[in-house]
Amino acid sequence: MNDNKLKSLIQKIVKDATILKDKYTGQKNITVGYVCVFAQNDSEYEELSTAAEKMEKIVKSTPTGPVFEIPPLPTIAGQLRVLKIRLPDPTRKERGDADFNLTDYDTFKKMNLNKPGFKIIPRNNFEMIELMEPGANVRVYFSNPPVKQQLKLT
Repeated sequence: MNDNKLKSLIQKIVKDATILKDKYTGQKNITVGYVCVFAQNDSEYEELSTAAEKMEKIVKSTPTGPVFEIPPLPTIAGQLRVLKIRLPDPTRKERGDADFNLTDYDTFKKMNLNKPGFKIIPRNNFEMIELMEPGANVRVYFSNPPVKQQLKLT
């Protein structure tokens, strides 16, 4: 996979995640902060990782795959700067996920957590709200603090 195909895939994930987000929330004009591409098998993981490495540098290594800071990539939800390529995982049949930047996480959490499709995922130094729809090819996340802030990127 070349970097243009990877960029197109990222833009498609953001577009599909934006449609899903808009369907279930009132957060129409928020920006994307992070995208994760779910590799579907080992050879695709190698292709995606190689294409991502050509775009920029790894800023964090995680057990599920590397996180890259990339040059600004235009999407329908703003300029994307953070990308992860996820190792193949049988629980991740979707194409990827997008994480959106909220202006008021606490209010969003109170308004949406009891709705179908939403759930909280606590982590050590942050938490996120996940939005999933059965049959959708993407997942949507809202992290607090935002991923760029967690990684201390400008």
